[in-house]
Amino acid sequence: MFHDEIVEEIHRIREEYSCSFNHDLRAIFADLQKQQAESGREVVNLSRKPSLTKRWSGRARDLGGDEKDTSHRST
Repeated sequence: MFHDEIVEEIHRIREEYSCSFNHDLRAIFADLQKQQAESGREVVNLSRKPSLTKRWSGRARDLGGDEKDTSHRST
C-alpha cells in the first residue's frame, strides 16, 4: 500500500489536536470558532437560501398554478 508522508503528517497533527481536547467535539468546535473569530478573515456563508431553491422546485405552486410539473412540456 502507498504511504503518503503529507497525508500521514496531517493525520498525526489532527490526532494531536483532537487529543489536546480529550477528543471532545464541543471543545474542538469552540476552539475552531475562537480561532476563526481571532483570524480577522471574512467568513462567507455558502449555504443555499430557501427562497432560491423554492423558486425552481415549487414554481407552479408559487405562481398559483396547479401542482402539475410544467418543467417537461410536450410539443
